[in-house]
Parts: sequence; structure tokens; C-alpha cells
Amino acid sequence: MKIGLTYDSRAEYLKEGYSMEETAEFDKESTIEGIELAIRNIGYETERIGNSNSLMRHLLTGRRWDLVFNISEGLYGEGRESLVPALLDSFKIPYVFSGPVTLGISLNKAFAKQIIRDSHLNTPPFSVVTKRADIPLVKLDYPLFVKPISEGTGKGIDARSKINNATELEDVCSSLLPKFNQAVLVEEYLPGREFTVGVLKTGDDAYVPGAMEIVYKNSSNNIYSYENKENYEEIVDYTSVEGDLLKECEELALKVWKALNCFDGGRVDMKIDKSGKMSFIEVNPLAGLNPETSDLPILCRLNNMDYQKIIEEILDSAIKRNFTHD
Repeated sequence: MKIGLTYDSRAEYLKEGYSMEETAEFDKESTIEGIELAIRNIGYETERIGNSNSLMRHLLTGRRWDLVFNISEGLYGEGRESLVPALLDSFKIPYVFSGPVTLGISLNKAFAKQIIRDSHLNTPPFSVVTKRADIPLVKLDYPLFVKPISEGTGKGIDARSKINNATELEDVCSSLLPKFNQAVLVEEYLPGREFTVGVLKTGDDAYVPGAMEIVYKNSSNNIYSYENKENYEEIVDYTSVEGDLLKECEELALKVWKALNCFDGGRVDMKIDKSGKMSFIEVNPLAGLNPETSDLPILCRLNNMDYQKIIEEILDSAIKRNFTHD
């Protein structure tokens, strides 16, 4: 089987003049090499395709693959993560991870929360601010938490994201709206412990390989921000979750995974709310896969699953979805 690799090389974007923050979600060479090696260890041939522009050029010249391993995040717009799977769908080429609808809905955190809320799963009350005139219309209980509605890797999140009064809400929303050129998600703040939970495989086969708690060191602002994620080794401790707490994480993560029709592998982020219940924050169906520094490989490693096994499980799920017709 020939497996193509779609990705966004961070080094290539940096050479073109994009900033470190703009390219925060993009892939290091070690990520691409790690996936290649793991796929070849299984016995499959690999071919690098690159980003969505490169994929389009290849498709128009007639290049094809049996399957594409897609980790391309895209650069602009709420459909940026959906572009590669939508192109592959149009050429009837199977691929790894979720389809364009799930990736688009999951990237817009308010859309995802609406589905989760309508699935009767716990998530904090929220509002969406699309312009400054919306800010006084927010009727939620303080403290609040605000972030750009469609960013990842903690972009737009810092110590000011926790909001204690109307003045802070006005100041922070007025700053985020023009900076990120997108709506702002405003949620009631979740004061409890924070977890990220891995999910592998699809549908009834989906399972949780492990979960980890995000424990902030003394110097941290207790917010999983872009800066804290970039410097996690100095700022954050990750600890494996066990016992009844793991069961709570598993139950919510798997229900979220199915409600949003996620495929093959990813992560679900959650915190404990003020009443002590586990509460959904967001889902990442296109989770980072750097062997050393990405959350999904880290939490799997904490739970005795190595990187090779993660890639095998993801590929096994995609091959079963696309090539098995029971």
C-alpha cells in the first residue's frame, strides 16, 4: 500500500516570513519523520505530498495514493482544516482522521459546544461575541473565560483570558476581535482540575488509551495558553489519570467522540466545573503527533503505549473504515 503524507511544514512557512505564532500548529520535521518511520515499520510505502497547495498540484497531474495520512492544519479561515479531506473526498481517495464536516465544526468551538449541549453532555454556558456591540449582551455568571472561536494550540489565550468583570470583558474582546479577525467565545469559567483525554479508533471500536492531568507549576498562571504549551517542560507537569477519575474522563470523551462523528484518533479536553462535574471544553480530531512533544503521544506514553502503537491503531482504524465492507 502506498500512503501519501499531507502536512504543513513549519520550517517552510517560517522561511516564507510567517511568524512563530502563526505557524504554531504546523509540523516540525521530527513529526513528519516520526510518522514516516512508523508507517514504514508496518510495511507500507510512504510518499511526502506536503500542504494543500502541493496536494492540488499533485492531484491535477494525476498522482494518486491508496491512502493519505493527513495532518495538514491549513493556514486561513474556518475551513482550513477541512480543505485537504474535502479535496481527497472529491477525488475518492481515502484518508486518515475525520472528514471535512467534523473538522470544520470542531474548529469552531461554539458549533462543537452546541452539538455537545444538544447531546445532553456537560459543557459550560457560553456566548459568542462577533462584534463589540455584542459584548454588553453577554449574560453569564462571572468569572468568565474568553478565547478566539477557531484557533488552536492556545493561540489568543493568556493570563487575561480569565475575566472577572464587565470592564475586563470589554477590554479583552475588543483586543481579540481585530487581532484574530474572528468571533470570540465567552464561557463561564471552570475552576476545577484540567485534563486532556486521548481517543483512538472509530465508532463502537473507539477507546481511551489514557488521560493526563495538566498540573501547573508555581510560576504558571494556571491557564493552558499558547506560551505555556510552547514551554510546557518548564511550566506544566503532566500526570497520568487513574481510577474513578479516569472512568469519568473516558465516559465523557467517548460520548463526545461519537456525537461529533470523529474518526481514528485525537483528543478531548475537559475540566471539572464548580459543581464537581466533568465538563467538555473542546475536541481536537486533528491532534498533534510529534513523537516527543505533542499531547496525544505524551499521554499515551504515560499510559505505556508507544508512538509506533499509536500510528498502528490510527492506520488500522482508517483502513477498516475505508477498505472493509461488512
